[in-house]
Amino acid sequence: MSNPDILSVSGLRKWFGSGAARTVVVDGLSFALRRGECYGLLGPNGAGKTTTLRLCLGLTAPDGGSITLVGHPVPQQARAARLRVGVVPQADNLDPDFTVAENLMVFGRYFGLRDDWIARRIPGLLEFASLTAKKDATIAELSGGMKRRLTLARALINDPDLIFMDEPTTGLDPQARHLIWDRLKTLLAQGKTILLTTHFMDEAERLCDRLAVIDHGRMIAEGAPRDLIRQHIEAEVVEVYGEKARAWAERDGRGRSARLETSGETVFCYTEDAGDLLASLQHETGVRYLHRPANLEDLFLKLTGREMRD
Repeated sequence: MSNPDILSVSGLRKWFGSGAARTVVVDGLSFALRRGECYGLLGPNGAGKTTTLRLCLGLTAPDGGSITLVGHPVPQQARAARLRVGVVPQADNLDPDFTVAENLMVFGRYFGLRDDWIARRIPGLLEFASLTAKKDATIAELSGGMKRRLTLARALINDPDLIFMDEPTTGLDPQARHLIWDRLKTLLAQGKTILLTTHFMDEAERLCDRLAVIDHGRMIAEGAPRDLIRQHIEAEVVEVYGEKARAWAERDGRGRSARLETSGETVFCYTEDAGDLLASLQHETGVRYLHRPANLEDLFLKLTGREMRD
C-alpha cells in the first residue's frame, strides 16, 4: 500500500563537527504531513528548523534516519522529489537582472518546463500575487511585500503538491502579512500542502492544522494548536505590569494563580478562572493589567523558555 503522507520523516539526525566539537542539530526527529494540511515547525533560534527543511529537500545529507518526499526517498531521489515541490526561502533570492515576469519564466525553466506552458501560467500567478500591474517592473522597483508575493508566486510555477515556507512573512508590515495569509489559505483550499516555519505565533495559530514544537533538534510537542494549548496551558492569562506589579504578585497574585511567571516588569498569571485575580486588581494602584485567553505564544514560552537565544 502506498504511503498516504506527502512527507514522512523518521528518526532524522544531523550533526556538524566531530568528537568533542560535535554539535547535534537534529536529534531523532520524526513527523509526517498529510495531504492538504498546513503543518508548522515552531522553535526558537537554533532549534533546527531550517536544517530540517534542508534535509527534507535533499540539500543537506542526513547522518541518520529516513525521509520520503512526495513518494521519493531523500536524498537518493531528491531531484525527482523537488520537481513536485515549491520553496519559499527565508530571504528573497529573486534575480535583479530580470523583470517580474522574466523571473517566473526563468525559474520555470529550471524544472524543464516548456516556455509556452510557463507563459500560460504567468498571468494567473501574477493575479494570485496581486502583481499584474508590475509584470514588467524590475525587482528594484518592488516593495518588500511585493517581493515576498513574487517569491510565493515563483514557488508555484511548477504547480507543486507541497510547498516549503521558511518564515514567509518575516520583515513584512501587518497589511502585507495578512495578504500573504490570505493567499496561503487559498492554496490550502485548493488542496495544496504546506510545511511552514515561523516565529509569529498568531500566524501558526491561524494557518496550521497541526504543528510541532522543536527545541535542540528534538520534538517536544505535536498536535493541533488549540489542543496543545488546552493540554499544556491554563485557560486564562492575566498580564500585570507597572512599577508595583511584582509587589502585588508576591502579596496577592501568587496565591490566586495556578502558575506565575515574571518577565521584565510584567507578571504573567495563569489560571483556570481569573475571577479572583481580577477582583484583587480592580482597585490596585501602580499596576495595569490585561485579561485574555491562553494562546500559542504562552505554550511556546512554557515549552522552550523565556530566555533569549542567539
